[in-house]
Amino acid sequence: MAKENSEAKSIPGRKHRLGELMMEYGYISEEQLETALKRQMHDGGQLGSILIDMGYIGVDDLLKFLGKHFEVKPVNLFSINISQHVLDLIPLEKMRTLRALPIRLEGHELVLAMVAPQDFVTINDLGFSLGMKIRPVVTPSFMMEAALQSLTGDYGEGISGEVIRRTAEALSLRIEKAPKLKNLLEEMVKQGASDMFISAGSPPSLKISSVLKRMPMGVLSPADCEKYARELLNDDQWRSFQSENDFEIALNVKEIGRFRIAFYKQRNTVSIAFRSLPEVLPSMEALNLPDWVHDFALKPQGLIMVCGPAGHGKSTTMAKMVDIINDNRRCNIITLEDPVEYLHKHKKCNVNQREVGRDCASFNDGLRSIFRQSPDVIVVGEMRDKDSFEIALRAAHTGHLVISTVHADNSTGIIERVINMFPSHQQNLIRSLLAASLLCTISQRLIPRKDGKGQILAVEKFINSYRMKNLIREEKTHMIRTQMQTASDEFIPMDFVLADLYARGLVAFDDAARYMESIGTLQNASLQNGLLAAKEG
Repeated sequence: MAKENSEAKSIPGRKHRLGELMMEYGYISEEQLETALKRQMHDGGQLGSILIDMGYIGVDDLLKFLGKHFEVKPVNLFSINISQHVLDLIPLEKMRTLRALPIRLEGHELVLAMVAPQDFVTINDLGFSLGMKIRPVVTPSFMMEAALQSLTGDYGEGISGEVIRRTAEALSLRIEKAPKLKNLLEEMVKQGASDMFISAGSPPSLKISSVLKRMPMGVLSPADCEKYARELLNDDQWRSFQSENDFEIALNVKEIGRFRIAFYKQRNTVSIAFRSLPEVLPSMEALNLPDWVHDFALKPQGLIMVCGPAGHGKSTTMAKMVDIINDNRRCNIITLEDPVEYLHKHKKCNVNQREVGRDCASFNDGLRSIFRQSPDVIVVGEMRDKDSFEIALRAAHTGHLVISTVHADNSTGIIERVINMFPSHQQNLIRSLLAASLLCTISQRLIPRKDGKGQILAVEKFINSYRMKNLIREEKTHMIRTQMQTASDEFIPMDFVLADLYARGLVAFDDAARYMESIGTLQNASLQNGLLAAKEG
């Protein structure tokens, strides 16, 4: 035995037997075990408590493992109270020597918490000396250490699990539980945060008016983050996440709200991003959407495309357009979303919301079969490939209204983004189809309000007028931004919109400048404000 211990100290990374078994049972990975063993060699301590401290397992996991391994019932000393007359059965020095703690009497049977419940010599000796039967249960070594330390002082009428817990904390053992997920989501809604981020090694963080704020609580462990994910995902979803390393859902949490939730891996640990989704869509005025968006949403056919960075309200803008149609037309709306974010009730329209991955395999698959569903309006959460665009263009050209988001820098960049998806020999045809079917493109940014009360939407306007159609067909869309230096009925660049918001005192100079192509535009903000008001009026 001495030789084995000597070898264990001399060979870096030698696996501890307890750790090997936990790895075999699937509680920890080999990488986690190696990391914990390195820390043990450096700092000392019990492996079980180190694994808990590093967040690789929880207390319940360790208890379950010990019970399974030793084939006896495990006991959590933090959750029980031990009376003085039970503790008086065994002298304190003997408890320390044997690493055993009497916890209760059941008739003539003493329940004895032990670190090594298969030490039958100790069990037999105690049973003989006490004249009663001993029933061993297993407890982790760090709990036993905390309990024995708790008995050093005056423990009066016995000791409680809370006293043992506080002693463990004083011994720098990580036993604090992470906050309940429900409580975190309630705080997110209470604070008016748009997002919440869960990541190992950091406290939960909220994004309020585009500013990240850490919540006043301890850091989360990898095990905490994984526990939250397992709480939110069913078995099939969890397996998919483990396979793909990212996953996305939308979920109603009872009495709290609806959230879009993105799961992803970083540094081999689980991270989660929550986006709060209002159950009732705000008005056009509250969203700061211009009136012309309302007008184009009610067009009977054509293509509307929305672009902007992630988190800048594209989904909300599209959902509002669906809401406008639902309030004013009598038609059949089919949406393809990943995931379904805003839930629409059937008003004047039938609104059929299909979720990618659940109701159809992909956006492309959903679009290929969509004509058999007799849609009047087609809403696509995101068009990512040429096949999807080809179907969308055909739909817009044959009497359907199509609304979708596209990854592009601005409202004119969308056009080139779509065309460049296709091989060169098809691009002239696509230009012609796009020029004929495009209604408008929308580029948007959410800017922090100067008064600190949330964000305000800035919308760049591109209307596909007769003049714009010619520029698209003639491959001159790049000229729109360079030649149109003033706002017009067809095109209002983002710089003009931001300058207007700044001139009206709604956004700060630095926040407006961050999203401008030419910062000099802000110098004449008052003049531009007058021009913009005239054009919008």
